[in-house]
Amino acid sequence: MSLLKFNITISLDGYIAGPNQSVTDPLGEGGEKLHEWAFAVRTFRERHGMEGGATGPDDDIAAEYFQNIGATIMGRHMFGGGDGPWRNNPWNGWWGDNPPFHMPVFVLTHHARDPLEMQGETIFHFLTEGIHAALEQAKDAARGKDVNLGGGANVASNTSWPA
Repeated sequence: MSLLKFNITISLDGYIAGPNQSVTDPLGEGGEKLHEWAFAVRTFRERHGMEGGATGPDDDIAAEYFQNIGATIMGRHMFGGGDGPWRNNPWNGWWGDNPPFHMPVFVLTHHARDPLEMQGETIFHFLTEGIHAALEQAKDAARGKDVNLGGGANVASNTSWPA
């Protein structure tokens, strides 16, 4: 049976990103400071094609996050690309040509878009039917493995999405 896993870095005052998210500030202004612990660990660095990184308790947490995951659900802002309808040649997100997922990713959005196949077996599926439909499709795609609810905060907190 698949589990739904949610793992997110959050500040003591309830923030997971900084204000004014943009192409130049994907985590919002100052948002990277909150995630410095993750950027420094070996597991994160390996998944993003980088060398080195710290080991220890923080790396253990990061490694556990990726165990037995077969699909991911995320919101449009975590994917990248702004608000509103997709443009004619839409941006392919924050993640580069070889995103760190290497599995099907279901992006919740209000605007339909064809699936986007990337290197490393990552396929982004853009869904407008809401979180429940995304969870059903992700569970099917995970083939018995767990489903990761990747964020952002609106995805995790709004089970009636879209409104």
